[in-house]
Amino acid sequence: MWKGALDRAGVGEPLLRRDYTEQRRVVRRFATAEYAAARLLLPAALLPHVVAAVAFMHDTDDRIDRGAAEERGAALVEWDGLVRKAFAEGDSGVPVLRCLVRTAECYPDVRGYVEGFLRGCEREVVWRAFADEEELEQYVREYSLPALMLTACLLAPADVSGRVVFVDGCHRLIRAMQRIDFLEDLSEDVRGGRSGVPADAVARHGADLSRPGVALGRLVGEQVDRAAVDLVAAGPLMGVVGGSYRPFVRALVGVQGLRLEAVRRAGASLAVRGSGPPVGAAAVLLLREVAARARRGPRVGC
Repeated sequence: MWKGALDRAGVGEPLLRRDYTEQRRVVRRFATAEYAAARLLLPAALLPHVVAAVAFMHDTDDRIDRGAAEERGAALVEWDGLVRKAFAEGDSGVPVLRCLVRTAECYPDVRGYVEGFLRGCEREVVWRAFADEEELEQYVREYSLPALMLTACLLAPADVSGRVVFVDGCHRLIRAMQRIDFLEDLSEDVRGGRSGVPADAVARHGADLSRPGVALGRLVGEQVDRAAVDLVAAGPLMGVVGGSYRPFVRALVGVQGLRLEAVRRAGASLAVRGSGPPVGAAAVLLLREVAARARRGPRVGC
């Protein structure tokens, strides 16, 4: 199936086929569930390009996530230079960048989101906390949204009005996802001296992020409610993406709903342990979409 996907994506050069295959191994290793969903629910012609975008994002995060802020900043500057050089020359000595350049040739929007993502990484490198919702929104707009759009733009509709609805839906979806991420990782983040929960909300509830308590339970409930509003508001995405992409988008949004409810149930215990969607429920959701896609029959990809 993978060789056929490379054929359909127009990746014929032996070196590039090896590069994309290498990135596939990386993505399967660190994002097993996400890769499975993409493989089962997206058109085969799109899969190598999704792999290239996700692998680039992962490689970038890995490079800027080690050491002190100064070291991470220096790593970002070096990586930014390599990325720009790859686009300028149309080639690179780094396999993940060779794949990214080819994918951007097929999907020109990718390059703009790469540039936006790298600019947003400057914020990711230095963030430790958010004073309020405005700062959280700025982080989402400058970093989280471009990160999502690296792959989401591959599914974007062609017409202008549809794209406006699509990007707005992606913005609301990633804001919900980012808030859920910060709640799931609350205990780990606090141990690391940072928090993604706005400080003014923490103060308003009188919560202690490092230990379970009634106040923290109220804070978590409030944050979950905010994420739920955004998740519902992302619903119009389903109406503007192509039919062959809808099973994947439905599964993606559905899994966020499972994550949301898991965080709600965890409540104040998030101070001492992480959270995640029930594996069984996520598998059932994915299989339901696979079955629905099979009943509709194969559709033409991008």
